[in-house]
Amino acid sequence: MTEVKIGYLLPTRDQSVRGDDDLARLIELARHAEAVGFDSLWAGDSPLTRPRADPLLLLAAVAVAAPRITLGTAVLLPALRHPILLAHQLATLDRLADGRLIVGLGAGFPTAGTQAQFDAIDVPFRTRVSRLEESIEAMRRLWSGKDVSFNGRHFSFRDVTLAPTPTRPEGPPIWLAGGGDPALRRVARLGDGWLPYPPAVTDYARDRAAINRLSPHPVTPALYATLCLGDDAQHARRLLRRSIERYYNAPLEKVEQIQAMFAGPPTDAAAWLNSYIAAGARHLVIRLAADDHHAALDKFAAQVEPLLNLRAHR
Repeated sequence: MTEVKIGYLLPTRDQSVRGDDDLARLIELARHAEAVGFDSLWAGDSPLTRPRADPLLLLAAVAVAAPRITLGTAVLLPALRHPILLAHQLATLDRLADGRLIVGLGAGFPTAGTQAQFDAIDVPFRTRVSRLEESIEAMRRLWSGKDVSFNGRHFSFRDVTLAPTPTRPEGPPIWLAGGGDPALRRVARLGDGWLPYPPAVTDYARDRAAINRLSPHPVTPALYATLCLGDDAQHARRLLRRSIERYYNAPLEKVEQIQAMFAGPPTDAAAWLNSYIAAGARHLVIRLAADDHHAALDKFAAQVEPLLNLRAHR
């Protein structure tokens, strides 16, 4: 048996689209999530395509405000940053969090908006995957605290020593997003965890089995899922539509073909999540589509979590 963990995505993008820049509200939500029993808190990254608060600065504040809960990025785009600076930031954050950090990384979804973000920062979009892989290699070397030289396709440096080092000698665990054969092979080769969002549980089960076959080391299978809770399924669907279309500037029908999402009563939401747990998910990162996140956290904790199979067979 293994314990399934439950995480909560801080609504940084939702707050931004409402024109609310009061980051103290996000800190309060972090405290609330910790108080009602969530295992982890997550923050997303998109400085220009879907603007929001910087995830690493926000999580640094959360590390102090919520001193017990695990922190994670869902997901960070390392290709937009130099690996020396990013490794330094993540090591410092991991120290602030006393080793509670999970580094969720992605290459960036291939859309015109994402490419425009890379263009604005003067990073060639076509190199985003190779930059992701090179950054992981460079950061893991830097986290050793030893004198490091690196000569890659995108980044080269000599005689660099990082301080502080992360809490663990190997650095914080790195979880990778993605589906499809190249991404799954990358997860198996480079990842400590896998953080996808497939809308079909059969695809999740198939891809998890592929990673297990390919990886020489254990990989934590996670899931990024959007929930809109409401006793009236049709009303919940309308709320989900408003939230998703405001968040992504795209029709719900397009986004739900790519991402796992559910709208409806808590009992049905639990059954839907349990199907992913049965398929192997061991850490659920929940994005709540809601106007009142304090109420949504309470509803999830009281009416969904008790129905989840949190003691799952391996």
